[in-house]
Amino acid sequence: MNISLQDPNPCRVIGVLDDGAASLGPTALAYLRSADVVIGGARTLALLARELKAGAVCHDLTGRLKDVPAWVRAARADHLACVVLATGDPLCHGIAPYLAQHLCVQALDILPNLSTLQLACARIGLAWQDARIVSVHARDAGEWRRGATPDHGLYALAQALRAHSRLLVLTSPDNSPDRIARLLLAEGLGDDFLMAVAENLLQPEERVLAELGMREAADMRFAALNVVLLWRVTPAPRPVRFGLADAGFVQRQPDKGLITKQEVRAVSLARLQLRDDSVVWDIGAGSGSVGLEAARLCPLGHVYAIEKNEADHAIAGQNHAAFGVGNYSLYHGKAPDGLDAWPDPDAVFIGGSGGELAALVAGIVARLRPGGTLVMNFVTLENLATATAALQELEVHGVSWDVVQLQAARSKPILHMHRMAAENPVWIVCAQRARRAGSAA
Repeated sequence: MNISLQDPNPCRVIGVLDDGAASLGPTALAYLRSADVVIGGARTLALLARELKAGAVCHDLTGRLKDVPAWVRAARADHLACVVLATGDPLCHGIAPYLAQHLCVQALDILPNLSTLQLACARIGLAWQDARIVSVHARDAGEWRRGATPDHGLYALAQALRAHSRLLVLTSPDNSPDRIARLLLAEGLGDDFLMAVAENLLQPEERVLAELGMREAADMRFAALNVVLLWRVTPAPRPVRFGLADAGFVQRQPDKGLITKQEVRAVSLARLQLRDDSVVWDIGAGSGSVGLEAARLCPLGHVYAIEKNEADHAIAGQNHAAFGVGNYSLYHGKAPDGLDAWPDPDAVFIGGSGGELAALVAGIVARLRPGGTLVMNFVTLENLATATAALQELEVHGVSWDVVQLQAARSKPILHMHRMAAENPVWIVCAQRARRAGSAA
């Protein structure tokens, strides 16, 4: 049995709400009033200034989060009673996990309060036990645009909207409810959710706006202190994740068929060895069929796709809009241009090379993460020969490879019967970079 011994002089991490001392119980108030060192944001320190004892040293942590552990260590080294003031529950997107990481759990005594999210749910009667909590309480993320990459400050929220029916959102003055509403509209989800905004909770100017539509909320302005609740009002879609029919994709007309066919796509995706969080590159995206299906298979990952043909790029964009995935970024260009800005991939699919295949293969293998996979589709003997020759040269760098030839036949009606019509043969070239010694498969 493990026994955790509490430090005799722990730092008290106290959750506070915007009604100040009224939100604190007797124990928390006693700790605060006897504290020698009090650490908190400027607004919280001002809110509780009357409760502090004479001579108490105050540290404003606004913009100085990295200094907080040192302040706590110094106070404890001098045997001073130290309090850190947090908002609501310090363990819910609060400062307590950060302090535990930089100090130790035994050095902390956490006294949680109600979360502002709980209060907001109580105001409108929304059950929150199955809700997803997302924080956009950060620097100005800028307006959301479809296809934004994971470094955008609203990315986690955009992904959560696809996976959850109830969301509780911690906002910031810049990443505001109206900006969140515009995100939903940009992602085609404007009619699928309703929004509630709870402003200035537990203050005289408290206001709760319930059941806002996204078009309405997108043009409104809100108080700087607020939290957002979102709940789905239409049935959540249940899309097919793997093996989508070719007819489900927009394709180039009149020469319809410039798409990785279902059978070849299925084998190629299987050989990519995708995981939930894989980073995937789709080179020569065409209609986007492989990359978009990969995005559904990697809900915690991201797909970066590039297509040089302007018409095909536009078609891939149409398919992206129709697919309801937010973890997919599509670029117009010719590889390898622009790939330097992408994160190293776990898996790469090449559907088109633009005539620089050998150099492209070498460059991609150099960027693959250990254990990463490259899959290429070819219909010509010349490209097959170029690819396999390039991979042979890379064997000395720990690259293993193989080739699968795939030829399918599909049934087609003939009078009152059916015949089999052969599809063009495709070579699927698969390469894998060696894993680091001791790494798991």
